[in-house]
Amino acid sequence: MSTPALVPALHAFVESLDDAVVLFDADHRCDYANPAAHALARRLGAADGDLAPLASLVPEPGAAPCVRVSALGTGDGPLTLRVAAHLRTDVEGLALMVRDVSEDTARQADLERRHAELSRNYLQVAGAQEILLQSEKMASIGQLAAGVAHEINNPIGYVHSNLGTLQDYLRRVFSLIENYERALGDADPRAWRAEIAELRQKLDIDFLAQDLPELLAESREGIERVTKIVQDLKDFSYSGRNEPFRAVDLHKGLESTLNIVWNELKYKVTLEKHYGSLPPVECLPSELNQVFMNVLVNAGQAIKDRGTIALTTGVDGDEVWVSVRDSGEGIPEDALPRVFDPFFTTKPVGHGTGLGLSISYGIVAKHHGRIEVASTPGAGTTFRIVLPIRQPTAAADRAAAPSRRIGPDGA
Repeated sequence: MSTPALVPALHAFVESLDDAVVLFDADHRCDYANPAAHALARRLGAADGDLAPLASLVPEPGAAPCVRVSALGTGDGPLTLRVAAHLRTDVEGLALMVRDVSEDTARQADLERRHAELSRNYLQVAGAQEILLQSEKMASIGQLAAGVAHEINNPIGYVHSNLGTLQDYLRRVFSLIENYERALGDADPRAWRAEIAELRQKLDIDFLAQDLPELLAESREGIERVTKIVQDLKDFSYSGRNEPFRAVDLHKGLESTLNIVWNELKYKVTLEKHYGSLPPVECLPSELNQVFMNVLVNAGQAIKDRGTIALTTGVDGDEVWVSVRDSGEGIPEDALPRVFDPFFTTKPVGHGTGLGLSISYGIVAKHHGRIEVASTPGAGTTFRIVLPIRQPTAAADRAAAPSRRIGPDGA
């Protein structure tokens, strides 16, 4: 298309624009203004044909042409205008294109307000979720409190008994030592030989020498057992709001959880462990332990008299999995789709909050994993927890980080 044919078409196009277009000469006199420019000038309080309000938007002499936003007052309230100034190529002067962005600015302000409100709501929900998680965690421990107390009282009981026995042993030993001291203070110590031999036999010193190491070893084992249970309880009661994702041994977490729930299981459950070789898994260990606790306690409660729980772990590509299979009563088919719903439970009133599996589902989802359930009424239930070995965000950060070559000196 030739230039002469283009000019009428271009003029018609500029005339139809919703943006104001004004051409000024070197003295800021208006050479041309499209209808949108006249309409905008009237909105700014000018009389028909008066473009002075738009002329006030021309940059100061010597200032570089630019794009800027100006706010001007009108009878209907302030207007926010986006002004683009360009040098004219036909004559000396400037071309202005002015767009009313008041609605866009208002929408942006509204979006920012809504974003701030959503951020506040998110923080409130996150805080409520953390409180709920902590409450359920403590409720779980509360339900197991009697069993945990038994697990602590049992070793404490035999340590206490051993200390009483040790006290008696020390009394006998000191009695023998006193006789040795009297013999050593005598002019003829050998005269005491028969009396000391008789006392050794009476006090059963040979048995003491054999029993004391076993007594102390047993007592130490009991104290270590109590220490382990207390440490596990501390791990479970820990609120992990600022806990970072870190690579841990899942088997250690499973054993820690079993240590807490064992008294709930040991009288009716035969536990089978089939542990695979797992790499360290990037996770929040205290939260995953809560998942293991919920699933194991549910498995134990599903078994009425005697049964089996099989605990199996393995690796599948870049994921690890933990399977908990019980030989209990199973879950009815109509209830299976709802097992992860909040407050849903098939247990009698007072035997569960209905939040355990729902919270477990949320924790596993937070780890970019999944929790699956399969059940046959009368034959048992299997929960399978699948987790990525490395969290996606952390893996992406590592991939984006520049690589380093390690030299012989470690640099």
